[in-house]
Formats: sequence, C-alpha cells, structure tokens
Amino acid sequence: MKIRDLDASHREPIKISADRIMEDGMRRLLDNKVSSLIVVDSDNKPVGIITERDIFHLAYRFRGDMMDIRIGEHMTTNLVVCHPDDDLDDTARRMLEKKFRHMPITDEQNNLVGMLSIRDIVRAKLND
Repeated sequence: MKIRDLDASHREPIKISADRIMEDGMRRLLDNKVSSLIVVDSDNKPVGIITERDIFHLAYRFRGDMMDIRIGEHMTTNLVVCHPDDDLDDTARRMLEKKFRHMPITDEQNNLVGMLSIRDIVRAKLND
C-alpha cells in the first residue's frame, strides 16, 4: 500500500507561519481538533512542525508564561517527510524508529500535500 492510497494524502494539513505566537498555534490546534501544525514559509513550503507535546513542554518550562513566544522559536525544523508514492509499511517503520506521531506528506517540489498520522496507519491496517 502507498501513502497516496490513504485519506491522509487528500486532507489539507493545518498550517501556521513561524512568526505567529503560541496562543495562535494553540487556538488553531483546538479549533481544528488536531495535535500538530505544519509551519510554512511565505511560499507555503513546510519549514517545521509544532505539536501539542512541544507546547506542553514549553508550558512546563515557562510555567505558562509562553503565549507570546513565536512558533518559529520552538518548532522542530529537521522535518522528516514522506511522499505519496512511499510504501506505507516503510513509512510506518520510520515513524516508529524516530518516535513520530505525525509526518508531513510532500510532493517532488516540497509542496505540502497532506499529513500522515499514526491513526491513519492503524486505520489502513485494520481496513486491509
């Protein structure tokens, strides 16, 4: 099975720019009922990711006084992505090895085309 066969490759990922503040990111997570945001540059290219877990760690470290911190200051920047033609099992192994719950899906030009989650993988395996 390929990544392109999953619903994840057809859903628009929830994005945010690096210059937005944490309060905006938290609101976007809650409003969209997601647990990660893809951080994009002005060309809409993925440059990072920020997750609920990242924000939780910041809240602990800053004792809640973090709402005005810029997303770009604390996002993960070494993005590991998958592509629509990647094998699902290989991608799942990579996610497990790196302890990711979410992975951006990009095309050959590094355009963001979807977001893969562990839930998507489990659903695909159960339906298979």
